[in-house]
Amino acid sequence: MEKYEVGEVFTISEEGNEEQEVEVVGTISEAGIEYIAVSFVEDLEQDNEEDIDVFYLKIDSDGFLSPIENDEEFEKIASKFENMMTEEK
Repeated sequence: MEKYEVGEVFTISEEGNEEQEVEVVGTISEAGIEYIAVSFVEDLEQDNEEDIDVFYLKIDSDGFLSPIENDEEFEKIASKFENMMTEEK
């Protein structure tokens, strides 16, 4: 499984094959599953925290990234990331 580190930048393909650079802004492990929080590099470079979108992705057993599709799982992971990021400020 690939390990992602905070500060790492990589490219993802969105719908319509548009590529975007994202930066890892957080990582957590929950119940043996790894998750990362990413933001668009372009948004982070603007240094305006209020307008930064954060996306949460799950790392599957093959090391591939996928969106969190279960609402309960998403809320749980989003809450953990938000608490972690608030504590770091």
